[in-house]
Amino acid sequence: MKHVLLVGAGHAHAGLLAALAQTPVRGARITLVSPYRRQIYSAMLPGVIAGHYRRAQAEFDVAALAERAYAEYLPGEVVRFDAERRVATLADGRSVAYDVASLNAGSRSDLSVPGAAELALPVKPFERLLERLRVISRVAVAGGGAAGAELAMALAYRGGAVTLYSEAAAFPPALTERIERALRKRRVDYRPGMRIDALEPGPVVVAGRSRQQFDLVLWATGAAPLPWLANSGLALDERGFVQVDHGLRSVSHPEVFAVGDCASLGEAKSGVHAVRHGRALEQNLRNVLLGWPVHRYEPQPRALLLLTCGRRYAIAARGNWSAEGYSLWWWKNWIDRRWMAFLAGKKKALG
Repeated sequence: MKHVLLVGAGHAHAGLLAALAQTPVRGARITLVSPYRRQIYSAMLPGVIAGHYRRAQAEFDVAALAERAYAEYLPGEVVRFDAERRVATLADGRSVAYDVASLNAGSRSDLSVPGAAELALPVKPFERLLERLRVISRVAVAGGGAAGAELAMALAYRGGAVTLYSEAAAFPPALTERIERALRKRRVDYRPGMRIDALEPGPVVVAGRSRQQFDLVLWATGAAPLPWLANSGLALDERGFVQVDHGLRSVSHPEVFAVGDCASLGEAKSGVHAVRHGRALEQNLRNVLLGWPVHRYEPQPRALLLLTCGRRYAIAARGNWSAEGYSLWWWKNWIDRRWMAFLAGKKKALG
């Protein structure tokens, strides 16, 4: 019997496990390693911060999901991964051998700016972020992408004095203008084209000649690879993410799948893409265990973006099209609750 190791409970593995709970895989033993028994769904995090959802409504039970999928849940964090020996090592020293592995452990914030590692609060993990956001006052947010913009507007909605630093535009010009209008309408001090050069004790944000003190600095900049990938033996791209083939398998070790943020696929690193990875992963994992050829995953460069704006209002965009309104927030709410129902086993399939 082959042993399948799932590292991380990101969107792709959560979807995979929910599907396996409905149609179990035969002839394999599955182990899921993930640090949190309950995990926050990232798409609903701004709604939790804004007060639209209780935290419990935005969490799914990782241990229960694994149990329904007939998988063993192993609480812990992988700190070493040896692709040659096919062994993963956890932070507490335990080792887990595998025949087939899948990596969906996400990414980390790039804290290479001087002082950021010591003084900034990374957005991930979300569980730690929420603990620190019990009192919202003067907050700086680094990173003008979707995550940074959503967090800034959610915090402003809760009454915080929020400054958003954005080094470069993350969206097409028309969408950038729409998001900027939304930020300013919600009284976010938006500073486009302003890079944070350093953080100093206070914490003080140093941006060019500007120096400003805050109560908290949130770091929501671009994704960086997890440190243990560097010594894993897996083929990596120039940024340090796992290179995969058309079947989402490592190009150097085909018994290892990689999905979500830790994979290099020519797509933006987002939950929308990760959910699609999970659907392809389910099919290809079954095929690998049966000895059948894998199916091709087709990257989707232009995915739907649904960006919440603090209150129950959202911006939607895909390609050159964009729109905004209250109805779009309720549409997003319906999509998110539908996904959570699927993970809880209350919905058969997403269609």
